[in-house]
Amino acid sequence: MTDYNLKAKNILETIQYATVATVGEDGKPWNTPVAHEIDERYNIYWFSDKENQHSKNIRANPYAFMVIYDSTAPEGTGEGVYIEADVEELDNADEINQIRNAKKKAVVNDANEFLGEAVRRCYKATPKRMWMNDSEEKDGKFIRDYRVEITL
Repeated sequence: MTDYNLKAKNILETIQYATVATVGEDGKPWNTPVAHEIDERYNIYWFSDKENQHSKNIRANPYAFMVIYDSTAPEGTGEGVYIEADVEELDNADEINQIRNAKKKAVVNDANEFLGEAVRRCYKATPKRMWMNDSEEKDGKFIRDYRVEITL
């Protein structure tokens, strides 16, 4: 039997980029890749310009859908984690510094670069639900793929 939780943990801990899907005030979807960090609870953090479209969308609607996957995997071999999340713009200097320290692998105290009049912000996505895909085959032929919910 497939251990989806183990596979998901490996993907989340090794893949550097996430694709974040948001919706603007006009109802139009927006998708963007971000380099991210993940904490022990699988909260996902990234830093972006506060005027980027996805940043504006998050301020208007804090709900997002994310996918973390290896985009270089050959067709039919790739695996990814699908994440339904609530996203917030962080305004706590200690929390921002903690994420920066994890990202830089050094002691950094630069939260002011992401607060007040600064151009960039730190975002935190809190997962609500997660899935991976599996597939159904018949007589060695692909029939369909389907989601399997995971709990980390």
